Amino acid sequence: MGFNLKIKSIIKYFIIIIVFIILVGIVVALDFFNLLPQQSYTADDFDIETILSDTDYNGNGIDDYTDIVIGARIDAKNKPKYHSAYYDGGYPPNEEGVCTDVIWRAFRNAGYSLKDMVDKDIEENVDLYPRVEVTPDKNIDFRRVPNLKVFFDRYAEALTLDPYDIEEWQPGDIVIFGEQYVHIAIISDKRNKDGVPYIIHNGGQPVREENMLVKYTIWQPITGHYRFKGKVD
Repeated sequence: MGFNLKIKSIIKYFIIIIVFIILVGIVVALDFFNLLPQQSYTADDFDIETILSDTDYNGNGIDDYTDIVIGARIDAKNKPKYHSAYYDGGYPPNEEGVCTDVIWRAFRNAGYSLKDMVDKDIEENVDLYPRVEVTPDKNIDFRRVPNLKVFFDRYAEALTLDPYDIEEWQPGDIVIFGEQYVHIAIISDKRNKDGVPYIIHNGGQPVREENMLVKYTIWQPITGHYRFKGKVD
């Protein structure tokens, strides 16, 4: 009788421990993927000066970098379904998209046609764009991260790849991940408790503006960080 009670007690404690471990694991996973409420901060909280663009290309009274963040945030709130496809005319519908679609939509909010700029540069410098397949294709080339990497290498300021160099990461910057350039995002004006900025991106995840700049490097390193300086002639 006493032995059986002891066994039952041990089993009970094991069950409690297992349930506790599972719950902790769930909380850790939810936190990692930014599914729990999080406190965000701004550059002012870390005495970081926010860099504004000298250009207001669309003449709306808002500088380009701020416009880019606003445009990316609009796309994030719209939360288009992650869907990779080929579209006649190049542009997917508003309810669909991939990571590169966040970028051109963000630029569009500042008055720029990223598609037109990329297409023009590819047409004039096709040999510089290894991701162009045989001949340029205006329906897809501007939506390929490797092509955007070449474009921003040529027409934007290249900056630090160290996410902890927090002063050098500014709202409206562009970040590229992966040795094969597999993902791209816009830098947000929100920051985590360490001052590292959030990113605005589409990988099909539930939260599109999130504390993921460092976390994403678990899978893919940061291989590009850019600040666009204005329209390409």
